[in-house]
Amino acid sequence: MNSPLLVRTHAFGPHLSIERYRFDNGLTLLFCPDHTAPVFSFQTWFSVGSRHEYEGKTGLAHLLEHLMFNETKNVPHGEFDRRVEGAGAESNAATFLDWTFYMINAPADALELVVGLESDRMQHLVLRDELVASEREVVKNERLQCVDDDVDGAVGERLFREAFSTHGYGRPTIGWMADIEGLTAADCREFYSTYYAPNNATIAVVGDVQREVLLSLIERCYGAIAASELPIEDVHPEPLQVTERHASMEQPTPTLKLAIGYKSPAMGDVDHPALVLLCDVVFSGRSSRGYRRLVHELEFASEFGGQAGHFRDPSIVDISITAHEGIAAERILAELDELFAELRREPPTQEELERVKARVELSTIQGMQSSSGKAEQIGFCELVLGDPAALWTRLDAFARVTRSDLLRVARRYFVPEGRTVLIVEPGGDPPDSSPDGASGVEA
Repeated sequence: MNSPLLVRTHAFGPHLSIERYRFDNGLTLLFCPDHTAPVFSFQTWFSVGSRHEYEGKTGLAHLLEHLMFNETKNVPHGEFDRRVEGAGAESNAATFLDWTFYMINAPADALELVVGLESDRMQHLVLRDELVASEREVVKNERLQCVDDDVDGAVGERLFREAFSTHGYGRPTIGWMADIEGLTAADCREFYSTYYAPNNATIAVVGDVQREVLLSLIERCYGAIAASELPIEDVHPEPLQVTERHASMEQPTPTLKLAIGYKSPAMGDVDHPALVLLCDVVFSGRSSRGYRRLVHELEFASEFGGQAGHFRDPSIVDISITAHEGIAAERILAELDELFAELRREPPTQEELERVKARVELSTIQGMQSSSGKAEQIGFCELVLGDPAALWTRLDAFARVTRSDLLRVARRYFVPEGRTVLIVEPGGDPPDSSPDGASGVEA
């Protein structure tokens, strides 16, 4: 393997920078040296999530995330966690629609251990039938607890399923239960050999690490891993929605709930920063317009909130409302319609806009106080936006948003014909977890 190529340097805020390296086998390294504390975060981001699955095999990405903490050819079962904890480090992982990532936060002197462990499980994971069967049961129980027997989980899954008719975002990351039960070790091995390859991976390292030591370790530990032939992603773009969709379900909840999804742009779209700020005005906290009206003034609801999706492709603004007893869904929808009609006539005040700008900026900067927070933003922005320093670009974009921008996005996205409404009636048992298990759908 030849020496890594320094492709470019990205400014990361006023004091830090990100060095982008490219290795011969396609591996990307994003290194942000930060010597303020003797710690570092080592994160591996794979460009694979549940959107890359297909019907009948949902839940593969999530199951493989679990299996990555098990046995390799060089590390026995349970030894990964023992070595990480023995070094005073911590590990975690997550899978979602667009990505899967693995994280180890460690003291500065544990770099060689961490690089060795992460490179080993990228190339030497053992996927024996009995290991897969055991972890499959763990995932099934997780689905039962977090979706099938959990009201919020079941409702959220159903809303996305109704809102996306063709795009992979309509499939749950955890997978349908019937699919989970059918996943085999052969399925996992094929998925692993295809997507867990250096040319599909980005390593983000932030912290008290010496450049020469890091590059030498990456080259030595990852250099022999061959690139894979990545399949062309068969994306089915979501068609333009021109008619309001309605669906209903029963759940063991004391009062009626509403889950509503308005169409929203991809995170990289020019409209996204303005929509995020408008959502903050309407949904964020007890001082938001929606909370004040529906919870405080009218006393129609006990809970009210929502947020815009932060995904690679267009998604939804996900809204959740819990009604007070005796309040019908029609009354809540009418008030919500009036709220958005007001915003389509007259945008939020300049004072409201400045307040939400300050809040978004503060929460963004607070999220980057640790090495782990910085590395997570770098990896996420690289995979979703193609720019590891995009967080700072987005802060500039937020600062440029005007009241005119808020008016434009209100008129473009918060319209009834572009939304999906799920009415959750009290009573009944948790829904069937199969794709065809629910009823009451009205296109």
